[in-house]
Amino acid sequence: MNLHPEYIPGFLELLTVLPEEVFNYKIAARPERRRQFDKELTSQMEVALNILTACLNINELKEQVLEAFASWLRLKHGIPGSVLASHPLVLTALSSLNSELLSEASVNVISELIHYTAAGSSGGVTVQMPLIQVLVPKVMNLKAQLRDSSKDEEDVKAIARLFSDMGDSYVELIATGSDESMLIVQALLEVASHPEYYIASMTFNFWHSLQVNLTKRDLHISFVNESSIEAERNRRLQVFRPAYESLVSLVSFRIQYPQDYQDLSYEDLKEFKQTRYAVADVLIDAASVLGGDATLRILYMKLDEAAACCQNEKSEWRPAEAALFGIRAISSYVSAVEAEVMPKVMDRLLKLPQHPQLLQTVCLTIGAYSKWLDAAPGGPSILPSVLDVLMSGMGVSEDSAAAAAVAFRQICDDCRLKLCGCLDGLFHIYHRAVNGEGSFKVSAEDSLHLVEALSKVITELPPDHAKRALEALCLPVVTPLQEVVSQGPDTLNSKPARDLTVHIDRFGYIFRYVNHAEAVADAIQRLWPIFKAIFDLRAWDVRTMESLCRACKYAVRTSGRCMGFTIGAMLEEIQGLYQQHHQPCFLYLSSEVIKIFGSDPSCANYLKSLIEALFMHTTHLLTSIQEFTARPDIADDCFLLASRCIRYCPQLFIPSAVFPSLVDCSMIGITVQHREASNSILTFLTDIFDLANSTEVEQYLPIRNAVIIPRGPSITRILIASLTGALPSSRLELVRYTLLSLCRAYGPQSVEWAKESVSLIPLTAVTEFERSRFLKALSDAASGVNVNAVSALVEELSEVCRRNRTVMEIVQGSLRPLELNIAPVS
Repeated sequence: MNLHPEYIPGFLELLTVLPEEVFNYKIAARPERRRQFDKELTSQMEVALNILTACLNINELKEQVLEAFASWLRLKHGIPGSVLASHPLVLTALSSLNSELLSEASVNVISELIHYTAAGSSGGVTVQMPLIQVLVPKVMNLKAQLRDSSKDEEDVKAIARLFSDMGDSYVELIATGSDESMLIVQALLEVASHPEYYIASMTFNFWHSLQVNLTKRDLHISFVNESSIEAERNRRLQVFRPAYESLVSLVSFRIQYPQDYQDLSYEDLKEFKQTRYAVADVLIDAASVLGGDATLRILYMKLDEAAACCQNEKSEWRPAEAALFGIRAISSYVSAVEAEVMPKVMDRLLKLPQHPQLLQTVCLTIGAYSKWLDAAPGGPSILPSVLDVLMSGMGVSEDSAAAAAVAFRQICDDCRLKLCGCLDGLFHIYHRAVNGEGSFKVSAEDSLHLVEALSKVITELPPDHAKRALEALCLPVVTPLQEVVSQGPDTLNSKPARDLTVHIDRFGYIFRYVNHAEAVADAIQRLWPIFKAIFDLRAWDVRTMESLCRACKYAVRTSGRCMGFTIGAMLEEIQGLYQQHHQPCFLYLSSEVIKIFGSDPSCANYLKSLIEALFMHTTHLLTSIQEFTARPDIADDCFLLASRCIRYCPQLFIPSAVFPSLVDCSMIGITVQHREASNSILTFLTDIFDLANSTEVEQYLPIRNAVIIPRGPSITRILIASLTGALPSSRLELVRYTLLSLCRAYGPQSVEWAKESVSLIPLTAVTEFERSRFLKALSDAASGVNVNAVSALVEELSEVCRRNRTVMEIVQGSLRPLELNIAPVS
């Protein structure tokens, strides 16, 4: 090469690309080959670095040499830190940090060195300390450049990146609170204060990781006893308090609406909202370290200043809104008995001008502090004013109305005992929102928050009062439905679904949140004629049926065994209608009934008839993978119901004539591409295989085995086909768990089934070594080895078989999962 220097740039390019290929998963390499390649490169690391060092003599190639060095460092093992600390390549990178030509390449090297020192495969921070002691001072020398106005923004970004990398990589060292680590923290505060958000936000991950290190108890296990652990934890929290106090002030300005917010494009507005959420997370991290009350004091000072501006200049609402947004963000960390600042906050926000955006945040903040309002000594005296503000919010704009509805729900949830005596006022708000009276701008969806709110207050009433209040709650909901039903079948049939579901959904919320079993049972009994009319005439309408079944589901869940004859009428209705209209929601309503009544001997005959009828009809519908693809919701709800039956009424389900048919049906549908349907089928099979784990159902194991063992080879083959490409890789975890459950249930026999299936795959796709590793993993699972220990080996077969389309087609062509269900099992 000395004779032909023109070859050296090409050779350096090759040296750069080689290590990158380890992480290039577009190459269809087998996992074993990838591991070998990694080892080959690692073993040659010293040779490669010697060549790169020799090339340093050529000035014009230094940048390329440094980029190649960074590429080799990404392998993250091979060289001790003590060697790297004095290595010419490292020293060149460090000395080139201020070089205009080489700074980008040198920053890449230093960044990789920082990650290298923290990587477990390189020995970690302790082993790499000699290198860390060289890197950190050099990076710290760059701190002054963060504020250098003459510096190009890209240069500042590169320096900020190095500080962020140090923070993220050495967070455990920094968390000790040593003098040296606090210098890094101060530098990271400098980065966080940068006016450009994309630079400042580089530190956000560090502040979160540091907070976790400071607050989690189990991170101080090296200390001898509980008292020394607590003392060390408190010492560290005190050390970092000033940093987090500064952080709150540094980031909180970023959540203020821009002056031109009304002219922002949809994408810019979306980006601004994401910024607010990210800053809110940083404020939460600060509150975790400082405590919510201390963080609240800092944010209140900003609110106090901003509220004064609001009074002097009506249009300047943005600083107050930003301060309130921050105060709302930390609400979960503020003590419910905080008595110094919260009364002032509440007083301030009740007097702020009613600008739509500001009012929206005022309402959301009120809702966020509902627990404080309940606990505050002056809570009862403040509540009327709070409800007045929420009513104003409901009338100003759709956004503020939505926020007010959410806050109303939170207030009624947490202050329900205090509000029991104010039902008339609450019902006044409820009626206006639900009936759309006056100036309220509450949407139908948001009105559900008010339904829930009143339902939770009614739950606290004595039974007699609750019954009357429930009738009043139902009245504005039932009246429009009664009118439609009374107009005759033609009117009911021709109504748009929305005209019905808006009311039925409110019933769903009432039945869900009024926790008085007898009162709800009585209500559903009185309402049943209306519900039955809708069932009979609208069973063809998916949306209406889903809404009605959801309402009935919550009625069953709340009322339980108080429902009396209504439950029988309801089940008879859906059993008959399912066979005509095949609505999946009839299955999930039955699923709720099974959960509540499955173990009740008095219901056994009725439930047995119900599940046999539903399952028999479903298995006649789902006779091919094409039917599963066309009706995924039915498949999903059918197998969810089947899993419920295994858990709540195995005595009715497993001995039934429909059990083998349903297992056959599941085999047809395992490979359906619809995620929920496929997951439900796999969960159903797992529940069958895991039956042996429950002592209560041991008596059914012979029945299960008589069904599963003849089908075992086919089920195993379909599962292996699913693992190796018939289902998307996102479904891999559940497929793997189902296969391992089969192995645990049937031991060596299941491994033989797997051996038969894997032997069908040609050696061009899967080598003998890869087969044996896979079968060894299944054998270990069958003998009781922890699932997690064998999972990686099972997944490796999946990776081998999915490495490219050609291999996947060979594997699926040999396993042919869809052809296994044609021949009936004797």
